[in-house]
Amino acid sequence: MKTKILLAEDDPDFGMILKQYLELEGFEVAWFQNPEDIVSLLNTDFPFHIGILDIMMPSIDGFSLAKMILKEKNNFPLLFLTAKNQKIDRLMGLKIGADDYIAKPCDPEELVLRIKNILKRTQPAVSPQIKIGSYSLDTEKLLLSHPEENVRLTIRELELLLYLLKYNGTMIKRDDILDNLWETNDYFTGRSLDVFISRLRKYFIYDPQIKIQSLRGIGFEVDFPVS
Repeated sequence: MKTKILLAEDDPDFGMILKQYLELEGFEVAWFQNPEDIVSLLNTDFPFHIGILDIMMPSIDGFSLAKMILKEKNNFPLLFLTAKNQKIDRLMGLKIGADDYIAKPCDPEELVLRIKNILKRTQPAVSPQIKIGSYSLDTEKLLLSHPEENVRLTIRELELLLYLLKYNGTMIKRDDILDNLWETNDYFTGRSLDVFISRLRKYFIYDPQIKIQSLRGIGFEVDFPVS
């Protein structure tokens, strides 16, 4: 699953270059030139893993935007990006709660390394063992175990299962799954998704508490008793 970056940068040329480079590095980037558009998202699901904020922006500067984000999304990782390279700005950013600070024009490779380092520090370590009802999932060995049967998952099956687990108990749109895992959305990938969903249902046949329900034309609702 791709890391989703929230990019707030009002410079159209620099923003486009940065977005394209980060996407080439395997990130998913939502680029906003108007910071007010980000404020309107704060009461939503806000599906981002890290934010990169330009300090000098119209209407709402990066410092103010960071305070708004952290008020609603506590401990959300943030990196400040600005043409200014003054000590006072660095101190202000770190005081607000930013995880790092880099001045423009920046080396894209250095920026990517900083992003990855922030994510390593801020994302909790995930145990490779997950208990799902009467099943046990070993994400490192790609093994789904049950007293009746053990199944060795494919990489795609594991990715899909982890995605469903992430949104356990909610309605999951088909389009979101295809965009995030298949990175394309057409008739053939849609049929492929249906095949993988059918496989997962068969794997969990020994526990009636586990449900993967199709919502026609919309997506899926899943119920995994996870412990």
